[in-house]
Amino acid sequence: MSNKFETLKHYHTDRDNEDDASGDEEIGPSITDLGPVEYPPGEHRLQHPYCLWFSRRPSQNQGSQGYSQALRLVGQVGTVEQWWALYSHIVRLHDIPAHRDIHLFKKGIKPMWEDPANKKGGKWVIRLRKEQAARAWENLCMAMLGEQFVTGNEICGVVVSTRYQEYLLSIWNRTASDTATTSRIRDALKRLLNIPLTYTMEYKTHNDCLKYGAAKTVPNNVLKS
Repeated sequence: MSNKFETLKHYHTDRDNEDDASGDEEIGPSITDLGPVEYPPGEHRLQHPYCLWFSRRPSQNQGSQGYSQALRLVGQVGTVEQWWALYSHIVRLHDIPAHRDIHLFKKGIKPMWEDPANKKGGKWVIRLRKEQAARAWENLCMAMLGEQFVTGNEICGVVVSTRYQEYLLSIWNRTASDTATTSRIRDALKRLLNIPLTYTMEYKTHNDCLKYGAAKTVPNNVLKS
């Protein structure tokens, strides 16, 4: 299995107070492909192979180019066993500083609005307190890997974004105009993460994000236990 386990461990350290530093020098040049996914005999194959990405939020004047340069491909998985091997090497979520993102996307799709698989799509986003995020993130990853959203090939990936007081979880899909499917994703997300039915979620298209440069996609209310 081709994975850069130590990348994520080193990339997050000692950068908490450097708001405009890119951190690129710590991990070397960006990699966009780790080659073919390996499928060892006897392991439980996933329906789709997935890649784990990590990024540090770029400064406002860096724009999308800065975001692309900040993306780092950490590893890829094709089986259940490979996922848990990779997951066990990832720094725990509460130990990652604010303004970092972890992305788990189908192999071949970069976690960027401009990617061909994403550009006509959008995302549901929920806002969680820090103590709620780790379990919710793990459950969200397992739901996607296990095809529990039952939406065919619509799901592109999931993201957790660390902030100072709360974390944001999002699920990206291909077709924003397919309201029936986006509603099904929303309902499945609430069910899988045990989110109250009364919780208001906002759906944001990637086209709007590209047009307005808007990154704030969620309402101000926070989930309560």
